Amino acid sequence: MEQYVVTGMSCAACSARVEKAVSAVPGVESCSVSLLTNSMGVQGTASSSDIIKAVVDAGYGASLKGADSAASASSRLAADEAALEDRETPLLKKRLITSLGFLIVLMYFSMGHMMWGWPIPAWFEGNHVAMGLVQLLLSAIVMVINQKFFISGFKSLWHRAPNMDTLVALGSAASFVWSVYALFAMTDAVVKGSDTLVMEYMHEFYFESAAMILTLITVGKMLEARSKGKTTDALKSLMKLAPKTATLVRNGEETEVPVEMLKKGDIFAVRPGESIPVDGIVVEGSTAVNEASLTGESIPVDKAEGDLVSAATVNQSGYIRCEATRVGEDTTLSQIIKMVSDAAATKAPIAKIADRVSGVFVPVVISIAVLVTAVWLLAGRDFGFALARGISVLVISCPCALGLATPVAIMVGNGMGARNGILFKTSASLEEAGRAQIVALDKTGTITSGEPKVTDMVPAEGVSEEELLRAAGALEQRSEHPLAKAVLLRASEQGVELPATEDFKALPGNGLSARLGGEELIGGSLKYVSGIAQVGAEMTSRADALSAQGKTPLLFVKGGRLLGIIAVADVIKKDSPQAIRELRDMGIQVVMLTGDNERTAKAIGGQAGVDAVIAGVLPGGKEDVIKKLMEQGKVAMVGDGINDAPALTRADIGIAIGAGADVAIDAADVVLMKSRLSDVPAAIRLSRATLRNIHQNLFWAFFYNVLGIPLAAGALIPAFGIKLNPMFGAAAMSLSSFFVVSNALRLNLFDIRNASKDKRIKNALAGLDLSGMEQKKEESVMEVLLHVKGMMCHHCEATVKKAVEALPGVTEATADFEKGTVEVKLSAPVDEAVFRKAIEDKDYEFVSCELK
Repeated sequence: MEQYVVTGMSCAACSARVEKAVSAVPGVESCSVSLLTNSMGVQGTASSSDIIKAVVDAGYGASLKGADSAASASSRLAADEAALEDRETPLLKKRLITSLGFLIVLMYFSMGHMMWGWPIPAWFEGNHVAMGLVQLLLSAIVMVINQKFFISGFKSLWHRAPNMDTLVALGSAASFVWSVYALFAMTDAVVKGSDTLVMEYMHEFYFESAAMILTLITVGKMLEARSKGKTTDALKSLMKLAPKTATLVRNGEETEVPVEMLKKGDIFAVRPGESIPVDGIVVEGSTAVNEASLTGESIPVDKAEGDLVSAATVNQSGYIRCEATRVGEDTTLSQIIKMVSDAAATKAPIAKIADRVSGVFVPVVISIAVLVTAVWLLAGRDFGFALARGISVLVISCPCALGLATPVAIMVGNGMGARNGILFKTSASLEEAGRAQIVALDKTGTITSGEPKVTDMVPAEGVSEEELLRAAGALEQRSEHPLAKAVLLRASEQGVELPATEDFKALPGNGLSARLGGEELIGGSLKYVSGIAQVGAEMTSRADALSAQGKTPLLFVKGGRLLGIIAVADVIKKDSPQAIRELRDMGIQVVMLTGDNERTAKAIGGQAGVDAVIAGVLPGGKEDVIKKLMEQGKVAMVGDGINDAPALTRADIGIAIGAGADVAIDAADVVLMKSRLSDVPAAIRLSRATLRNIHQNLFWAFFYNVLGIPLAAGALIPAFGIKLNPMFGAAAMSLSSFFVVSNALRLNLFDIRNASKDKRIKNALAGLDLSGMEQKKEESVMEVLLHVKGMMCHHCEATVKKAVEALPGVTEATADFEKGTVEVKLSAPVDEAVFRKAIEDKDYEFVSCELK
């Protein structure tokens, strides 16, 4: 999407006009114009010169954002920040103060003296022509001060695209012109000596209305501009986070340079208290980094050699050196800013209703004003009275409130999300997330942590947990297996000192062995250990029960005696059950998708508390499941892996966990910067609150005009004698937009983590029909059997299975660590060397490949 800066827009009718003009350019696929940020997003093959010409021909100005391709990323960021700076409010404030000065004097003469007898210089007494001339002069000065309304309004009228300024200009000009006519007519009556006519024409003066309309609209414009400036605070604060300098390390020397001079591969240093300038990887030192600026999480994250760091996060404790991996527009911060900015440039589907109304609103209002004036004249009223009713209709009508109702709420909602580590890529995704009826969750990395951890310790009779853990840790400390890391982490957490072992051996497909204190120490699967030591019925039963729960039981033997069982599993994240409970309380059906067997899947699904489990899902099968779920309601898919990307794209809303694969993040509509499931209900909660706010704004905008226009036209005069002075109409118009923007700003007070006020959606599903969602095996042209050494557990099986299934042409892989084999079904031939590389890249030994 190419973004443009559009100038000269003053209301929703303007943005609708620009959008219509650009959409008509050949090659433009889609166009959305934001009145809030004065920006335009265009997709298609049309050239920028053609697009800019279309905007200019429509009576507005346009320029391409970041037109200088040679400019650095930081320069473009500064330009974007400058574009969001509120320059309008100071100018409007100056205009308002000057206008008020002259208006107060005008009101003193026109109303203070005439209505309440306030004193005036003696030479004005009885000189009605002089009074009229003073009012003409003062109102003309106010009109010159606010000439922008007339220039913009009549220019738009000339281009046959009248806008809000046209309504204001017509109303003020009509009041002034009629008052000038009344002044000349009164002068003629003075010459003729008709005091009665002089007093009649004095009451036909609307000079104060002409000036008051302009001044009150300026008040509203200033309040609106000030509030609109606040809606972009989140985006501006993100831009201000970008560091301006970096400490470059070259030939061992440190030099402070502008951040744009950093290139990929450069080494830079960061001292405690400094912001990290670009994304990188720690190559020296360790520290704690505050990532609140990107994730909203205030607790610092420990970083050591090999860990990734992001631009704009703050180094809190230690001195570190890092290698730059992403610079300029590729950094995480730049991507977040681009995402939030792009979302502001897109248009939510709900805004289309207001856009359609805004496109015809002003011409219809002008027609109504002319009709109202004509009707009152036909009803026998004098021209001054009829004109006042027409002017009231012009100045009370407000297309701005309609045009701002959606974008201001979307901008505030997007900013709220960004501050909390929830990024909506488009306005449509912010709107649609709250309408989800079904949430499909990928198991690994989404519900679970994706890393094995010790879940159970079952020491044999006469053996303590510490003794079991010390022996297991001593054996595993020389192993590189993922399960070994889980055991060592538990030992470290409990402060268990691990003795050194001798003669360490890894027994492929079986387990590990070593010597400790002269005795043989062995660890491995139930099948392997049962052939070495006596494993009683009770321990065998416990091992089988742990396997049934989706865990991997590791048995340890020392000197021929069983020490016990340590169970390791990919555990459920701490916040997952609570997050799933919150989703269900919202009336959302929660489904877990996994490639595990049905028994294991149901065990994990039961612990997580999901409504339904779909097990045995093949890599390419998630998309098919999503398609079938979409037949029952709106589906949000949550995932983090490469194989989740098709499903994320297929779903009504794709939600990517931030720590996942880049391809999954690219495919998603919503990105969660923190890898915690509790952000899913938070995102849905924020979407619902934003949607409620939009509905409130639209209701007010429509209700205001539906009620205000008949009142201004004099509909209540025959029955109640109530008529609306044009000045009060202008005041109402000026406050309507301010009300809409202020209501949107209330979203900043919304607590997206508070589940106490959650309500079930009205169209909540009673249940799900999962029939027909069993994964059907695809037609295979051949089947091969791979022989692999080094698999020791179910985690090994999962790793090898995932690696093989990621290969093009592979439809399904079934690994068996006990047999040391992988059964592979193919839809196209795959070279043996490809299998070998995929397996050896995961640190397992490829033995052979044979046709089944």
